[in-house]
Amino acid sequence: MGLLSKKDAALIKDPLADNNPITIQVLGICSALAITAELEAAIVMSVSVLFVLGIGNVVISLMRNIIPSKIRIIVQLIVVAALVIIVDQVLKAFAYELSKTLSVFVGLIITNCIIMGRFEAFALANGPWRSFLDGIGNSLGYGVILIIVAFFRELLGAGTLLGFKVLGDPIEKTGVYAFGYENNGFMLLAPMALIVVGIIIWIQRSRNTALVEDH
Repeated sequence: MGLLSKKDAALIKDPLADNNPITIQVLGICSALAITAELEAAIVMSVSVLFVLGIGNVVISLMRNIIPSKIRIIVQLIVVAALVIIVDQVLKAFAYELSKTLSVFVGLIITNCIIMGRFEAFALANGPWRSFLDGIGNSLGYGVILIIVAFFRELLGAGTLLGFKVLGDPIEKTGVYAFGYENNGFMLLAPMALIVVGIIIWIQRSRNTALVEDH
């Protein structure tokens, strides 16, 4: 962060902790429920949002002085839809099986309230550079939570990470399975994602009581 001013660095650091878009602002919960059963899908979704929000914030910032206020939401939707189409086509070209796993959820990035919220709250009022940093910071904050949730759901639910068996073989009873451990299938169900997110929120807010007072 030495190349950035204190205010610019805060645009990246704050969403990673004290102003996280999921755990503090409670935005983007749908993604946490939908695609965190597998770590790979969560990582790809995080990178996709990083691209869409980072570039989208810059585009909206560059256009902020020429967008009529009455149609600004329509313009924002067009920008984010174009970027999402690029992401979708890239996934289909280079990771087709994963694109089928994510299916409609990539398209739903268009309606992700984190993206539209940052367009409205920041990009329309700030220059391209600061808008880019804001987009990167918020998408990283979003991605970190998705990856944490997916890590525990896949590990405890399937005994794997990125598809690799890390706890042993449940059929041959090797690794932790030799001691009687069984995969918790409930972890792969959507409600468990909400519970894991709730635990993260509880830990974060108990660590810093000022968050509760501010939000």
